[in-house]
Amino acid sequence: MAETTPTPTAFPTVERPPVHLRRSPLAHLAEAMAAGGTDARLEARAGDTVLTLREVPFLTMVGLRAAPGSASARALAEALGTRLPERVGEVTGTGEAAVLWLGPDEQLVIAAPDLPLGTRLREALDGLPGAAVDLSANRTTLELSGPRAADVLRKTVRLDLHPRAFPAGTAVSTLLDSVQVILWRTTEHTFRVLPRASFAEHVARVLLDGMREFTAPGGA
Repeated sequence: MAETTPTPTAFPTVERPPVHLRRSPLAHLAEAMAAGGTDARLEARAGDTVLTLREVPFLTMVGLRAAPGSASARALAEALGTRLPERVGEVTGTGEAAVLWLGPDEQLVIAAPDLPLGTRLREALDGLPGAAVDLSANRTTLELSGPRAADVLRKTVRLDLHPRAFPAGTAVSTLLDSVQVILWRTTEHTFRVLPRASFAEHVARVLLDGMREFTAPGGA
């Protein structure tokens, strides 16, 4: 009997429920994070040491794979309206989406919730070698802000976080307390930490624990 090649299955696009009906990986810790860095006594005494930690849930995330300088990379860049990052730590982007460098031929696009970027980028490839895969459910985002944010991270991240070595607009894949995360410095005193959803609670609790030194009454 002659062998036949199976026809690839075309999977339908699944519409996500509205954001207000979803439950994020850290919804159950929202109250603890809100209280973690906003001690009123500390703020009144030394406001410059106040820290905040919050989840930024449901961001659109699309993983890209394309050889540098290839027609695929050019097509993806044109669809995004920005060039793709070309070196370790580089972040490019427009007001709509940021593109983080993960490897020589790998980037991660991050944008507001529910933007149809995955569809747009797959269509841009139009048979060219490469990939554009929706990874929105793969990770969540924690945002740590405040003048001591880098000090909190230094307790568990083995990177030089001085602004000269790790300025705003830099993102790298690294370990936070043995958990792989993407660490993205968006401003001088604000960091976004992107763990996989299954490790999000552990990462959030590590950050909350690291904040206590600076947010408890009498903290540094």
